[in-house]
Amino acid sequence: MPPSLTMMFRILAAFAVFLQAVSATSLGIVNTEGGLVEGENILLENSRYVDVFKGIPFADFPGRFEKPKRHPGWDGVLKATKFQRRCLQLDLTMTGTMGSEDCLYLNIWVPHGSSVSTGLPVMVWIYGGGFVTGGAMGVNFLNNYLYDGQELATRGNVIVVTLGYRLGPLGFLSTGDSDIPGNYGLWDQQAAIAWVHRNIGSFGGDPSNITIFGESAGGASVSLQTLTPHNKGIIRRAISQSGVAMCPWVISKHPRKFAEEVALKVNCPIDSTMAACLKTIDSATLTVAGTINMSGSPDNPVVNNLVLSPVVDGDFLPDEPHNLYHNAAEIDYLAGTNDMDGRMYSSMDVPSVNDDVLETSIEDVKRLLTALTKEKGQMGLDGAYATYSASWGSSPSQETVKKTVVAIETDYLFLIPTQTALYLHAGSATSGRTYSYLFSVPNRMGGIMPSFPSWMGADHTDDLQYVFGKPLSTPLIYRAEDKAVSEHMIAYWTNFAKTGDPNSGGLSVPVTWPEFTNADHKFLEINANINSASVREMLRLGYVYFWTSYLPDLPEVTSR
Repeated sequence: MPPSLTMMFRILAAFAVFLQAVSATSLGIVNTEGGLVEGENILLENSRYVDVFKGIPFADFPGRFEKPKRHPGWDGVLKATKFQRRCLQLDLTMTGTMGSEDCLYLNIWVPHGSSVSTGLPVMVWIYGGGFVTGGAMGVNFLNNYLYDGQELATRGNVIVVTLGYRLGPLGFLSTGDSDIPGNYGLWDQQAAIAWVHRNIGSFGGDPSNITIFGESAGGASVSLQTLTPHNKGIIRRAISQSGVAMCPWVISKHPRKFAEEVALKVNCPIDSTMAACLKTIDSATLTVAGTINMSGSPDNPVVNNLVLSPVVDGDFLPDEPHNLYHNAAEIDYLAGTNDMDGRMYSSMDVPSVNDDVLETSIEDVKRLLTALTKEKGQMGLDGAYATYSASWGSSPSQETVKKTVVAIETDYLFLIPTQTALYLHAGSATSGRTYSYLFSVPNRMGGIMPSFPSWMGADHTDDLQYVFGKPLSTPLIYRAEDKAVSEHMIAYWTNFAKTGDPNSGGLSVPVTWPEFTNADHKFLEINANINSASVREMLRLGYVYFWTSYLPDLPEVTSR
């Protein structure tokens, strides 16, 4: 289409938007850098509306082991009314694949009151899944998507964006050099964030007030996006749920070794031609070849197998994460964990913890601690065992021993790294504020379903349903207290996105959440009974001291 005709078409489309706004609270057709898009306008209760845009491309079809490129654009009006497929990944059988390489799309929810919204804060969601699975919409049950942004957007009066990024070998395989540097999934995320920064003003958003948030590998991705120099001036705030850059499963230390294992599986040589060969392999074949072993034992915990992950590449991550916190000095940061985040992983390493009948031996505890403190030898084990058995007494119950295994995995995989990240952020911050939380709503399947013990706390991912308002959108399967937890989390999260202060932003909260500082380490415990006693300090300080001070100071006897 000639430039003059294109311009005329866009002017007419803009006039159509104006006419539509007169009769309904809707953005109508929106002009983006790639072209015109039209979503769906939904009428809610109390005469409120929300515009939903599904499947807007933020980048072109990705090249194999290449950074994402800007989308070339399209003619006419793109009907953004259908979610796109998730990025290519293993299916539930772990032997086949699902999804597509063509997956760099995002979804947008824009709430409106009595008039079309302008200048709204923006919340960009990055999903988890261990860098090998997941999707922009999350689990779908009867067309009820976990990451549906409607409740968060309309109750918090913020724009919500969810995005897709490459996973598995296509997103994170690395040869450890310039042939296949890696981090392609992180570059996809960054491209989406940058697209939002450039285009969200057309959707009624404030490009200077973008909050990124995510959980597990998504929370770690959020952390890494604040640390890379490539996002300078784009991100205003960030929320990491159960995952930060400092987690031991986030940075792959020996990516070349795994890349060679994948190459051998697909009959590629492991010499100077390896990268060229891998680029020719069918994407599904390559994805299956990159399968990670998810079976563990007390002597070889699953965390040791989580090798398909980000790398220090000298570009996206120019240095180890702990050396990059100066890049987040002006970013407000909120982070926390679930009180039994490690339960899922401990059940892979010590399966008896899931069974109220099977015995978990003290020897299992010692074997697990031996594996996690391996490089420090006997002194590391002795210190770890003394720390975790200090409150046992002479004859600990089976519940006590099982909970200890879960606590060890929770601490090692999530809680201690998150506390470390909070210390680093607070210590490096200039204008950026820091907030810490512990989520402790017990999993409702505890003692009811097999593999969910009676003493269950908040398992990994249990927080997601509350942040995305599932007790509010599907109330029949939730209790009144679940609804309250969801309302409170939405209030804290969206207040924070608006102002950098979870207590201030238009929604009332049950108690004032104080900032985390390196002097008092204050945090908020989030559950069904949030009150003044929920504000606490020095979260698991003795365990933090062991993992971050005592253990590192011991001499190494072997390398990891």
